[in-house]
Amino acid sequence: MKPPILEMKNITKEFPGVRALNNVSFQVNEGEIHCLVGENGAGKSTLMKVLSGVYPFGEYSGDILFRGEIQKFASISDSEKAGIAIIYQELALVPEMMIYENIFLGHEIRKGFVVDWNETITRATEMLKKVRLEVNPAMKVKDLGVGKQQLVEIAKALSRDVKLLILDEPTSSLNEDDARNLFTLLRGLKQHGVTCILISHKLREVIEIADSVTVLRDGQTIATLNAKKDKITENVLIKHMVGREINNIFPTREHTPSKEVVLEVKNWNVYDNTLGRKILDNINFKIMKGEIVGFSGLVGSGRTELALSLFGNPKRYRISGEISVHGKKESFQGPGQAIKSGLAYATEDRKAAGLILIQDVKKNITLANLQEISNRGVVNANAEVKVANEYRDNLNIKTPSVEQKVSNLSGGNQQKVSVAKWLFVTPDVLILDEPTRGIDVGAKYEIYMIMKKLVSEGMTIIMISSELSEILGMSDRVIVVSSGRITGELMIKDATQEKIMQLATN
Repeated sequence: MKPPILEMKNITKEFPGVRALNNVSFQVNEGEIHCLVGENGAGKSTLMKVLSGVYPFGEYSGDILFRGEIQKFASISDSEKAGIAIIYQELALVPEMMIYENIFLGHEIRKGFVVDWNETITRATEMLKKVRLEVNPAMKVKDLGVGKQQLVEIAKALSRDVKLLILDEPTSSLNEDDARNLFTLLRGLKQHGVTCILISHKLREVIEIADSVTVLRDGQTIATLNAKKDKITENVLIKHMVGREINNIFPTREHTPSKEVVLEVKNWNVYDNTLGRKILDNINFKIMKGEIVGFSGLVGSGRTELALSLFGNPKRYRISGEISVHGKKESFQGPGQAIKSGLAYATEDRKAAGLILIQDVKKNITLANLQEISNRGVVNANAEVKVANEYRDNLNIKTPSVEQKVSNLSGGNQQKVSVAKWLFVTPDVLILDEPTRGIDVGAKYEIYMIMKKLVSEGMTIIMISSELSEILGMSDRVIVVSSGRITGELMIKDATQEKIMQLATN
């Protein structure tokens, strides 16, 4: 039996006041796809940053053995020279540069002191063939979709003769076709001697792709499972991840349909001036008090555009149609007016648009309703702390203090801060766009429990989600959007994945 390609022994990594990794041991066999799972904050990304040289030797204790030799990486470039490459969720490509320039960026092919562009293009074309991407290498990266950009990242790694490829949440922003294509590619790379470590919150994908799975919890190794020998199911992984069984991640609740219409949209048409085309066509629907309405559809169907156009139109689309809140016709000139009328929108991209990461928890929570804690334009600091602490306790936001920067929180806790920000404006209708994207199963359950509590108190929730299990598990009603049109509406008792997908592809 071959020795493992990677062994990490007794790795401990501390930050001020926090032990992120506590004596972690981790082993990966050559030529396998090894998945690393755990709740947000479990230590997965920290462990991979130790391995890839982001945290250099001397900033952690323990040993790294790669291909049988002890490694003391001082930088990312050291790990890359050894044959290790890491691809993060936020892709490290230069949008304005050509594909071939990106693939060989940092290790250019030279003739003497001059870059050999002809050889670069030839070699880049070879790398693109390896990742099965049929595009012109002279295209700019910005002109590719996210799935194809990810393949360029992998081509870039292969150009460095990678032996161990690490992918951090690679399918978080991919559609199903791109995700399937990526997994086919990873299986092909495995046959050619490339070992993969894949970090993912999507447990069904983990079960589908993994040869082995290691579970981390609270900075410690909990279990390593072999797909050939061990029973690997969602329930088994969840139990290891959270330390308890969650048999049904979607909380049960009784919903009595209300006849009170909170939000009504009629003949809603939206034109995107930047794209030069119509993106929403004759949208009509009603939302009742105290219900969760799931908006389903493929990526690019227009769900987020619909939410933005309703929430004061921050993108400045050209809009026609009617919107009524509690029976009163409205014409919002911006998100501020939408908020005053009882609407709130929690964006799908909490890091870029939902939160100010360099600010602390309390400032993020109170940001959308500062007038509530201000007197003549001056924020009452004591009131701000009090409000933030109340939401921290009510939503179980795990942070040592509301003075903690949001950037230091896990994804699940960042999402709770984003929700808290909008709850502080006391909306009647809360639009949640991909409310559990990029968070672990334990945090998902907590978000679902928050949603259950809110609707039981009379709030109405519009939930936009790409996960059909989430749509079916949390919705009272499902509205399906396809190519900017509503193609169907289903009561949850009549909804199935097959029916939703049929409507989504109309």
